[in-house]
Amino acid sequence: MDIWDDDPNDEDYVPSSTNDEDEEDGSGIPITQSPRRVTVREEDEDEDEDDDDDDDETPQPRTGGSATTTLTSLDFLRLLSTEPTLLSFFTDATRTSTTARRTPLSYMDDGDDDSRDDIDDPAGWSKEKGGFKDSKVPNPKGTALLKSGEFGRMGPSKYDPGLTTNLKRDEDNLHNTRPIVGPSLHGMWRALQATTRPVYRDDLTRHLVPNSHGTVVARYDLDANAYSGQFSADSSFYYTCCQDFRLHIYDTTAPPQPRQVIDRSHETTMKVLKTVDGVPGSWTITDSHLSPDNEKLIYSSITSTVYMTKTFDPTNEQIPIQFGSNNRWAGDYFGIYSCRFSTDGREIVAGGNGQLLVYDLGAMKRSIKISAHSEDVNSCCWADENSGNVLVSASDDTTLKVWDRRSLGATHKPSGVLIGHTEGITHVSPRGDGRYVISNGKDQILRLWDLRKMSTPRQWEQIQEDKHGHPGWDYRRGRYPKPRQLSRPEDTSVMNYRGHQVLRTLIRCHFSPQFTTGSSYIVSGSADGKIHIWSLDGRVVQVLDRSKSLPISFDPSAADPAPELSTSRNSRLPSRNSRGYIGSYYDYESPSSIVVRDVAWHGYEPVLMSCAWGSTIARHEWKGLGKNAMTLQDVVERDKANIESKPGPGRVL
Repeated sequence: MDIWDDDPNDEDYVPSSTNDEDEEDGSGIPITQSPRRVTVREEDEDEDEDDDDDDDETPQPRTGGSATTTLTSLDFLRLLSTEPTLLSFFTDATRTSTTARRTPLSYMDDGDDDSRDDIDDPAGWSKEKGGFKDSKVPNPKGTALLKSGEFGRMGPSKYDPGLTTNLKRDEDNLHNTRPIVGPSLHGMWRALQATTRPVYRDDLTRHLVPNSHGTVVARYDLDANAYSGQFSADSSFYYTCCQDFRLHIYDTTAPPQPRQVIDRSHETTMKVLKTVDGVPGSWTITDSHLSPDNEKLIYSSITSTVYMTKTFDPTNEQIPIQFGSNNRWAGDYFGIYSCRFSTDGREIVAGGNGQLLVYDLGAMKRSIKISAHSEDVNSCCWADENSGNVLVSASDDTTLKVWDRRSLGATHKPSGVLIGHTEGITHVSPRGDGRYVISNGKDQILRLWDLRKMSTPRQWEQIQEDKHGHPGWDYRRGRYPKPRQLSRPEDTSVMNYRGHQVLRTLIRCHFSPQFTTGSSYIVSGSADGKIHIWSLDGRVVQVLDRSKSLPISFDPSAADPAPELSTSRNSRLPSRNSRGYIGSYYDYESPSSIVVRDVAWHGYEPVLMSCAWGSTIARHEWKGLGKNAMTLQDVVERDKANIESKPGPGRVL
């Protein structure tokens, strides 16, 4: 059967349209065909605005309207030559799989070979690694979750010759050892001409996963480790906070700048909007957060006071938000590790030494203080980005607690408890739908939670004295011992993700963007200097190694240099000379110092930004064919050679 044909028995089969009208869907980009043309329809923010105005606008979620462009075959080829990511969606190199499921080219990890079987038990623990092995096989629970439709649509198999949208077919081919052949460029064009089925945005963008080890785009002083970095809600700028109590705000809409030394402790190739000299606190700035209107920025530094500054104001004015006493010896003094604006920007929620606090910005006073956990609250977030009624806190007592903001003042009891981690929790991050959150645990497991499956506070009270971790173990030093148990017996998590290292600091994790991927991926930093990207079904689809990031002088968007040029140069990051500036490319510091603490995925582009100890910020892009130094002509010639040398079934001509 032609690989572009649909199988009516396939679970993901969607019947083709039989009428001449364009198929439309509020969540996608329909494509309809005339005999020799392909029409791409994309919903626009405002169909009355002209194209020039649209080009200057930041992409926004779709609200209606449509714009139509007709492409001839020649136009299509030209489009592919300028948009390699589109071509890479359809083209797929020949490869053989024995134990791993079929995976797109972008998913092939070019890092260390983990095929050797040194797993000590069926749970995947590796003594040599001192942690869990990366899983290359999907978990049925995660597969069912992807098929549920809650994380975006799963595209029809006709547009999935070598990608993983057709989960049923991938499961059937899990142990298939014959070469899997992708379509030729000419076959791709003929298939698009022959069908009236729509192609949706999710089909094209879901698989564009950042796949480069990155290029350094900012460097700070050696004692200024980057602890956190995130995009604004519209991804128009990116902000970081560092151990030297400085915050840096960059314009991500501006083109790359020539390498510039801002001051003795900061150099970058990004456009700097503002640098804030923060008020020194204890050890480092632990967290920062933007207001919903992007006008204000708050940060915490393990003291009782959170500071607020204006994002675009050229002055360094900072307003103290006093949750407690400034006197370290006073009874109302405590450290705050996490802070968040409410969804309406009128309140600030903070978590610290076992406490959850709310500050009313209108009245300029603390309105709520409750003892939420028996140990430190390392992270807190709003589960619902729209209403802002559901608050989640994560603690070293191994639990996440869910709170209803509307009743928080009247009762100090949580609405529910999420139980499963055996060690403390370093970070909690929401999908934003009020239903799903993820958490990173010191038990070296990242867990996905469904807030509809909470335990009651009473259930937790009955079992909270039961310990399932390693008493006395300090995550800041040494490897994690072999786990006594993978989870608590009362575990209510939906999925587990493993392979990274949650050591040395409070490693963070996040969902991928809803707009481009349906939040169907999860990304986390790691203490071994790597970035792990999982599919929601449990497979590790990318492992990016920060020790292989290119120096700041390279273009982040250019094709990666040849391995013989990059390996020796990038195995370790360049160090600084005695003045604090970057020295020679061949002047190195040990890669063991690299810890990726935070990562941020651009809301509308396949781009990741990573914050690492070693005082660097790196940009990781989906480079498509450019990653392999292939041009459109290379692909056409390769396809032509394949057709001439190996004609036969399974290949579209």
